[in-house]
Amino acid sequence: MKKENLISGGEAVIKSLIDLGVKVIFGIPGGAILPTYDALYNFSKKIHHVLTRHEQGAIHAAEGYAKSTGKVGVCFATSGPGATNLVTGITSCMMDSVPVVCITGQVAKSVIGTDAFQEADIIGITVPITKWNYQITEAKEIPQIIAKAFYLASTGRPGPVLLDLPRDVQTEKLNYYFPKKINVEGYSPNLIPNIKQIKMAATLLNEAKKPLILAGRGVLISRASKELILLAKKGSFPVVTTLLGISSIPSDHSLFVGMVGMHGNYAPNILIQEADVILAVGMRFDDRVTGKLSEFALNSKIIHIDIDPAELNKNVKAKIPIVGDAKISLKELIKYVKKRNLSSWLSKFKKLRKIEEEKVIKKMIFPKGKFPTMPQTVHILSKLTKGKAIIVSDVGQNQMIPPRYYNFQIPCSYISSGGLAPMGFGLPAAIGAKIGNKNREVVAVLGDGGFQMTIQELAVINQENLPLKIIVFNNSYLGMVRQWQELFYQRRYSQTFLANPDFLKIVEGYGIEGERVEKKEQVEKALKRLVKSKKAYFVEVVIDPEEKVFPMVPPGAPISQMRFE
Repeated sequence: MKKENLISGGEAVIKSLIDLGVKVIFGIPGGAILPTYDALYNFSKKIHHVLTRHEQGAIHAAEGYAKSTGKVGVCFATSGPGATNLVTGITSCMMDSVPVVCITGQVAKSVIGTDAFQEADIIGITVPITKWNYQITEAKEIPQIIAKAFYLASTGRPGPVLLDLPRDVQTEKLNYYFPKKINVEGYSPNLIPNIKQIKMAATLLNEAKKPLILAGRGVLISRASKELILLAKKGSFPVVTTLLGISSIPSDHSLFVGMVGMHGNYAPNILIQEADVILAVGMRFDDRVTGKLSEFALNSKIIHIDIDPAELNKNVKAKIPIVGDAKISLKELIKYVKKRNLSSWLSKFKKLRKIEEEKVIKKMIFPKGKFPTMPQTVHILSKLTKGKAIIVSDVGQNQMIPPRYYNFQIPCSYISSGGLAPMGFGLPAAIGAKIGNKNREVVAVLGDGGFQMTIQELAVINQENLPLKIIVFNNSYLGMVRQWQELFYQRRYSQTFLANPDFLKIVEGYGIEGERVEKKEQVEKALKRLVKSKKAYFVEVVIDPEEKVFPMVPPGAPISQMRFE
């Protein structure tokens, strides 16, 4: 062992990340991870650390960074409460297939299992919510294990990985060598689809009278938007998306007919039940998409493409299940699909779209009352940004508005937590998205409830000098829960009213300029100032407490049973 190559385990962590091309880390230091943070001090010019104000903020920022860039997000946390504060975000990454590597400090090996100060079995805690986790017990393992962590997080179906480092492992010396190649025994994601199944799928599509493409987040993960559009054009297929599939095809594309699901658009929710063939790509048929599962798409033959074989036939039986990468699979499928004209089938979507426009969309974009609305605000924002901003939503009513009213033009431009959907996601995720996309406008669209769950992350915007834009809809309620209480619980508003603070004073305290909008006539001018600002800017939009998101599918109902009021 050459003495001059000896470095500490903490330094090996940082060098490994640099060798992997990592440019940014989100996190908070603490005693058990302090040796690694001490090593970080010497590499500030090569790798940037963003100091969040809570570990939940760190993991959501890493998630927003990863979702918007396609790169692996990285976060650090100390042992015990630092590590356990990551759990919500890790679960969100697991459900949404997001590549994030979490590195946590741990108490020294000699006291593990003794209930030492700030000790928690984070490996045991995160087994069901990580793609892989591992406790490093020798410093010499660090480069190999970190390389393996990144490989597993980013290949196949992406997901979160957690590495736990006891404090003494971080101070132990090793002869640093970063591996050039990683080979994980027993792990070999199948990217290439079976050509026989592809040809069978093409035959089904070519013979279908009412075919439809259902695109999920897998299309965005594999960067397959181009292939999705080429296939749709060739076959004249209408395209619907899941919530997390939004922006995989431009919102104004002639073949995009809307979002499907509980708060989806009327036309796709009705007509997906009429489709005779559904090509589902990179999605998992979760309950918010299918509604009452026993009544979902009973007339359809399902072609299901997914990189994870565990998703095939899990919720919905597929006529043709195809294991493979979405981009590669769609490229192959394009070869065998015939050119067609399905104008009569497409016209049905346009006809039903007009019904939704008359009953909901026009009324919400051009409200008659004094209050501004969420759809009006997002519609104007879309025009001012020409549909090219990255929109990051929180969870609740605010989450369902951008997919329906923002005219997305660029893939990977709608960032939200779909599977776990934790309130408080939006602000830190927008910070991560902005750090990963410095040359693009990033706008956080939040509700007053979720905003207050991670409101302290405003400090990061100031400290990092980020020109992040924030819109908060203030209805003084937990809006989506209140909506359910009104519609399904006889207006018994149990614990949903919010006695909100003065948000403008709070953002001012964090050094952020902002304004409050209380009338619909004020919205456009306020948003123009928001978009033109070269610094962070905050707009609070006071909306009617009884504003609701329609249409919607009642819980437990088939998705074709939509309510407009």
